[in-house]
Amino acid sequence: MTEAAHATRRPPGTPCWSSLMVHGLGTTEAFYTDLFGWEYEPGPEPFGAFVRALLGGQEVAGIGEMPPDRHLPVAWTTYFATDDADAAAEAVRSCGGTVAVGPLDAAGAGRTAICSDPMGAVFGLWQAEERVGTRLSGVHGTPVWAELVTQDTSTVGKFYEHVFGHEAVQRTTAPASAATAADFDYLTLLLDGRPVAAVHGVGRSLPHDRGPHWMTYFAVDDADAAAALVHRLGGRVVQPPREGLTGRVTTVADPEGALLALVELRPGNSL
Repeated sequence: MTEAAHATRRPPGTPCWSSLMVHGLGTTEAFYTDLFGWEYEPGPEPFGAFVRALLGGQEVAGIGEMPPDRHLPVAWTTYFATDDADAAAEAVRSCGGTVAVGPLDAAGAGRTAICSDPMGAVFGLWQAEERVGTRLSGVHGTPVWAELVTQDTSTVGKFYEHVFGHEAVQRTTAPASAATAADFDYLTLLLDGRPVAAVHGVGRSLPHDRGPHWMTYFAVDDADAAAALVHRLGGRVVQPPREGLTGRVTTVADPEGALLALVELRPGNSL
């Protein structure tokens, strides 16, 4: 590991990266460039057709292209930092989760694995080497929060506590993602007392065609304008802009159907 990577790597259990696998890399690049202002650089090579999205020269996310014979669901994947991907993968297995890919080396960038929790939500592990993950946050086009949408919080809350050392705390005020009081089954995941992610239980409201999934929240300057732009660019507004505790928020889908939340952060507030 380089000294630079060691100095800036995230604490274990912290969301550190978001990536998306799609069928059409070029058209997806164009969509997110128009929406967020992203530019791109290739790599790492072992991942095939894969690009790193940049803002101001800083890495913020990744987009890869599936092989033509693969027809997997298109979705953003949240990666959690770990100091030991192999040990974390074993913890996933021992706690009832599944390791689908890896752990494997990514050409010196780091070591990674793709896993799912006991309810089936997919997430990644990232042991940083040359690449520490997202290097910019809090400005338009950067990931700022990760939220698991699942049936209920009880089982998976314990899973993430055991695997990553999170402290799961029941939230006492409804988040922006809770559309009604019935949706208010919500845990905040803490590391050393600091919120790093959340688990939102939606019961029977979970879409049958999507199942449990991690949702990436991206900061935008204007949630209403961003939602209108998504529509013009060929995406879809799933939940119209609405007021949340931290600012206006909307849930949208890109042209290939990947869900993401866009949040207009108020000064001094965080999710």
